[in-house]
Amino acid sequence: MVEPTKEPAAEAAERHPHGRVCTEVVDEHILHVTVDRVEKRNAFTPKIATELAKALTRLDEDGDLWVGALTFAGPHTTAGLDMPLFFGPGSSLRPAGGLVDPYGLRRQLTKPLVTAVQGVTFTISIEIAMAGDIIVAASDARFCQMEPRRGLAPLGGATIRLPRRAGWGNAMYHLLRADEFDAAEAYRIGLVQEVVPPGEQVGRALDLARDIARCAPLAVRHTIANARLAAEAFQAAAAALPELSKELTASHDFREGMASFTERRAARFEGR
Repeated sequence: MVEPTKEPAAEAAERHPHGRVCTEVVDEHILHVTVDRVEKRNAFTPKIATELAKALTRLDEDGDLWVGALTFAGPHTTAGLDMPLFFGPGSSLRPAGGLVDPYGLRRQLTKPLVTAVQGVTFTISIEIAMAGDIIVAASDARFCQMEPRRGLAPLGGATIRLPRRAGWGNAMYHLLRADEFDAAEAYRIGLVQEVVPPGEQVGRALDLARDIARCAPLAVRHTIANARLAAEAFQAAAAALPELSKELTASHDFREGMASFTERRAARFEGR
């Protein structure tokens, strides 16, 4: 069994600058996982990505854990990746192989996962939530798959999962425009399953996890496994993402997108 790194509680000034992932077993069979880099709106770092992968692997491999609840500290889910830490020399978007992939593109979690989101819920937070099964959103949640504004495509699974959840038209309506939309729209298109008042999303996610934990765990796992058989093209689409990433990150438009982000100006894309 792989144990996730768990740091002791600390004052903000003493906390690791790259954040942490905390875990707690609730009601014997529920693993509550919390991403915590609240000082930076939970911007993901390689440290957080690795610890989240370890936590999900623990959930997958521990027979006493039947369901997971993934939540995020503070008022926001995440603003996305801490870009310099992921796109610098020798960096990687995903943890080493063998662990459960938080994006669900390589090794997938075989147990149910309920995710709670709130406030800024951009880019990878949407993709990580969709890699689970049920999403609860606070009514103040704001969604945006903004990668095309930076010269990238969504590389964490949104191109695969959002059309399945929301339908082709709704998915393209938001993916191609890279627009921001609210929790009501996310509910309308089926991206989220419930919308609750801000502050209630964590408790509601845990309540849904308890509902699932009352069912036979083996039956629940087989339900997920069989439902995934309906998406036979998933693995082929996931396998195409690394080459897509390589092509896009080598493009002029990606360099321009990163420069515009750093310089806080509108990007001037050239299609090359």
